Amino acid sequence: MIYKTIIIEDEHRLREALSIMLEMVSGDSVQIVGYAESVDEAVKMIDRLKPDLVFMDIMLKNGTGFDVLQQISFNAFHLIFTTAYEQHAINAFKYSAIDYLLKPVDPQELKTAIDRIAVLEERVLEKQQITELHTNLSKTPDRIVLPTQEAMYVVKLEQILRCETSGSYTTFFLTDGRKIMVSKPLKNYEDILLQPMFFRVHQSHLINVNSILSYSREGMVHMNDKSVVPISRGKKEQFFKLMKDEI
Repeated sequence: MIYKTIIIEDEHRLREALSIMLEMVSGDSVQIVGYAESVDEAVKMIDRLKPDLVFMDIMLKNGTGFDVLQQISFNAFHLIFTTAYEQHAINAFKYSAIDYLLKPVDPQELKTAIDRIAVLEERVLEKQQITELHTNLSKTPDRIVLPTQEAMYVVKLEQILRCETSGSYTTFFLTDGRKIMVSKPLKNYEDILLQPMFFRVHQSHLINVNSILSYSREGMVHMNDKSVVPISRGKKEQFFKLMKDEI
């Protein structure tokens, strides 16, 4: 399949660099049909050309990529954010982006993001992604999109029993027994996994308080999946207060 592609980027040299890189890593599968530098240009171009794929810089001349997503009428496209700022990652996933790429864009990460689109379509997940885009644009999300090499998993927040991070990877343990590992640190998801449903009891552990079986004053939490999670010394007082307020 050939993906009609729009690049939304306000720096000329970065547009050119991304264009060249796309040609290198995707062959004939990506056809660039337009460029935009500002929010207004991007909205008009997306609605007029109806692309299959959009690369979206977050910081634009007169606003942000998120402003574009709020104003467009056509949104049945795959979305990949590009940004120089790590802190925008959470908002990117709120808008059901395929991926977000930190500048300068790494060719292998770009290729992986393109390949992920094909995997999505093979697994017939495109409709779910579009539905998520509509849902997340209109309200505070009640689910999260977890990107892996194999697929994009749409998971309801209430299905997340706990998260465990190790270096730049995070494993999501779900109530149905599944484990989903993503190549992002836990800090990237804390803006979505908020109290009172979730609490980060330890640098490496975040738990769903609704899935707690028991906990001890010594600082150990027993979860419904029979796992045992430690509470760090610095989190004990806040955790016990939260649990007292929940009772």
